[in-house]
Amino acid sequence: MIVLKVPYAEKDEAKALGARWNPTRKCWYVPDGKPTEPFERWVDASAGAKASSAGTGPSSRDSHGAKPVIGSKYVELAHTCNPFEECAECKPALLDSGWFEAQQSLRKLVAGL
Repeated sequence: MIVLKVPYAEKDEAKALGARWNPTRKCWYVPDGKPTEPFERWVDASAGAKASSAGTGPSSRDSHGAKPVIGSKYVELAHTCNPFEECAECKPALLDSGWFEAQQSLRKLVAGL
């Protein structure tokens, strides 16, 4: 979901292009999988949303907050396992990236609170 800042006067135009209204968050958004090019003038950069040129495929955004979820320790996993639990297939990739050490540091920090 990519959040849009659509002025009230342009809401019908955005809706005609395929934008949807989220009544809970009170904002317009581009549904996942929809090309984003027609909505570029309304993309709300302050919400962490940037238009994707492809507009298809798996999203690298949190669909609730439209915040980027790719950080410095991001690792693309080959399958959908839970990275917070041991997985023999993913562990080598996580160790090589430094993600595992970052997770352990965070766990120590949280445990000390």
